[in-house]
Amino acid sequence: MTTQFSVAGIELELARYPKDQESNLQAWDAADEHLIKHLIETEQTPVVTAIINDNFGALTACLHSIAPTWPLMVESDAKTSLLGNLQNLATNNLSSEGIEWLNSREALPEQIELVLMKLPKNLTYFAHQLNRLSQVLPKGTQVLISAKAKSINKSILELIGKNLGPASASLTWKKTRVITCISDGETRALPKEVQWSVPQLNLEIRNLSNVFAANKLDIGAEIMLENMPKGDFKSIIDLGCGNGILGLHAKQLFPQAYIHFVDDSEMAIESAKQNWALNKLDTQGLVGEQATFGWDDCLTHMSEGVRPDLVLCNPPFHQGEAITDHIAWQMFLQSWRALKNGGILHVVGNRHLAYHIKLQRIFKNCTTVASNGKFVILQAQKISKKAEPFETHPTEAEAKIEVTESKPHPQSSLYGTKK
Repeated sequence: MTTQFSVAGIELELARYPKDQESNLQAWDAADEHLIKHLIETEQTPVVTAIINDNFGALTACLHSIAPTWPLMVESDAKTSLLGNLQNLATNNLSSEGIEWLNSREALPEQIELVLMKLPKNLTYFAHQLNRLSQVLPKGTQVLISAKAKSINKSILELIGKNLGPASASLTWKKTRVITCISDGETRALPKEVQWSVPQLNLEIRNLSNVFAANKLDIGAEIMLENMPKGDFKSIIDLGCGNGILGLHAKQLFPQAYIHFVDDSEMAIESAKQNWALNKLDTQGLVGEQATFGWDDCLTHMSEGVRPDLVLCNPPFHQGEAITDHIAWQMFLQSWRALKNGGILHVVGNRHLAYHIKLQRIFKNCTTVASNGKFVILQAQKISKKAEPFETHPTEAEAKIEVTESKPHPQSSLYGTKK
């Protein structure tokens, strides 16, 4: 894996977040290079610029290296993207001060003069982002969107035209193209949250636009819900929670438990929070806040006050366009460290991913709970003569998590992001 970025005279060292991951994946792609090349060739001058979907900070670092005073705002739904941006700025001795950081629900500033975007995989989310831009961009504002050439077609250009303004694509370079859109100045309404029922569980589910399984129960979660673990659990983490359906059902099964929802997607965390409120799952008489919601890179910033006896996990095996198992590795390792001695990790995954090998290596045990032609439910128990304390090692560049210590229960209100 190379970490040396070089294009149009710009030299940077870039790595995916966290640096010590073993994914062997590069922190940028040719679409990043094409967009920077386009800016250099067109002699773009520093103006107030919105950077959207900058996966690990290649675009942000490039513009900052061209002009340290370039006014930037960076929007991302992924916490790993935010942390990757900060990490790579620090690596290249570039200051993050003065950059405005936003998630995909926070209000965009109205003084934007240029937009740089990477085309996301989720086109519903993409349309949502375009609608957001339409509400603040003056007529004539240039929006540059880079992507693999195979991802750009007539329907994509029509989608952009419908939601923001007319668009055209450049010639291909390194199998990528840059779309130029000119804002038409017309304001579009934001799409409404999707809501659907899970009658067999007596649950109502809402999904924001960048949450997996937008309008139905995904088949991995379905087999997990049919094969929930048995026990008397008091502290449960729904790791990679998405809309939170596993944690919601866990609360139904274990009403005395405190549930901790964690996801890399801010929209997923907001969806889980809305679904908890929508389904009114608080147990009467149970002391303290019964659910916490953490926008985080797996359990990297989980408080030591959370020592679960159960972790529910439906790991992703994609990060953007890349297929990878490093996120599953991280989830399993951090779950082992966080669990109480005797605690259980309950996992669903595609059969071909061979998670049982990873779990056996980490936990020294693994049991197959259920399986079908595509998915398998695996369970591993933490058995340690000397249970390790849960440890985290944040860097200076990482976004910090506040810990609220004043609540009556030690596992209540442990999350709250600082801006």
